[in-house]
Amino acid sequence: MKNPWVIIGIIVVVLFGGAIWYSGMAAEKNNEGVVVEANVKGNSEAVTTLVKYSDFQCPACATFYPVVAELLEENGDKLRFEYKHFPLPVHTSAQPAALAAEAAGQQGKFYEMHDMIFENQAEWSRAAVPNAFFIQYAEEIGLDIDAFRRHQNSSILRDKVRSNFEEGRELGVTGTPTFFLNGERMSFSTYPEFVDQILAVIDPSQLSEDSTVELESSSGSDVIFGI
Repeated sequence: MKNPWVIIGIIVVVLFGGAIWYSGMAAEKNNEGVVVEANVKGNSEAVTTLVKYSDFQCPACATFYPVVAELLEENGDKLRFEYKHFPLPVHTSAQPAALAAEAAGQQGKFYEMHDMIFENQAEWSRAAVPNAFFIQYAEEIGLDIDAFRRHQNSSILRDKVRSNFEEGRELGVTGTPTFFLNGERMSFSTYPEFVDQILAVIDPSQLSEDSTVELESSSGSDVIFGI
């Protein structure tokens, strides 16, 4: 009679190998068709670029969402806006929210999901498992739910979110939201100051009368962010 421990060992090896094979097949399926692209809104060819390092669970990021939306509505032809992920470790649902937005982006609806997530932050951010809300939002914006679920688990998209975060850290980002205007980190204390700094670059005629932002000189020197 064969040693039963040998038989048990063979069974364990087969099961372990099968689990690895299945895991690899699932990962391949989750990454099927995934394309990594920048999350850009506005005029992709505009000379002025505003980059936002943001956390979907961050309350301050949510308050800036309508401010940026209004800027894009009124000046979208002159502004290239790019959203980058910076999910803070303290916000445990920020990473799943980022992946939900990226999964929607694979169907061309990153910003539709972005908007739903920020507009309903008070709802999903309190949930122990927020994914049910993300699925609901995906249905509301007309996504293929099976594809959406797969892409939520995509290692390629997870790496993209991680890459955004690491890039932000290299630039000195420690909190959210952090904005960069044409590569320069912005500093401001009020929403009007934030808006005026951007308008000073793209359309100075829209500056408020009491604006303290210094305009770009004719010699081509950089805009001064002295707040």
